[in-house]
Amino acid sequence: MSKVAVIMGSISDMPVMQEAIDILKSFDIAVEVDIVSAHRTPEKLFDFSQNAHTRGISVVIAGAGGAAHLPGMVASMSPLPVIGVPVKSSNSIDGWDSVLSILQMPSGVPVATVALNGAKNAGILAAQIIGSNDEIVLNRIIAYKLELKKAVIKASESLKK
Repeated sequence: MSKVAVIMGSISDMPVMQEAIDILKSFDIAVEVDIVSAHRTPEKLFDFSQNAHTRGISVVIAGAGGAAHLPGMVASMSPLPVIGVPVKSSNSIDGWDSVLSILQMPSGVPVATVALNGAKNAGILAAQIIGSNDEIVLNRIIAYKLELKKAVIKASESLKK
């Protein structure tokens, strides 16, 4: 069974990152949640990054605000795909510092980056990555996207009335 790690630099990121946790659980994907600060707990960051794949983690979602080094540092040490969630935090410059810190990675150290506070999309992307090799998860993604389509059609029809 595939598992996604949802990590964040601070407990203050939890309200944003909860959306990733919720959507992953709705797809019945196991989730491991933790706080791993790139700046305050570097030893924990190293251990997490170097060993996540040995614990059954398939994808890492890392949320961070401000300087937002967490996703890139994990990606630099882990063989797993990393999805970065820039978080607009209290010490952030409208979130742009977080977006650019996660987005502008050097060649050879990719981090898939979603929109500012876009943890739900990070969860969906993680599920799609898992679904590329897991037919059950793939079918859940297909059903989810069909429900999105139905909701738009219903709203469109309602608008025309």
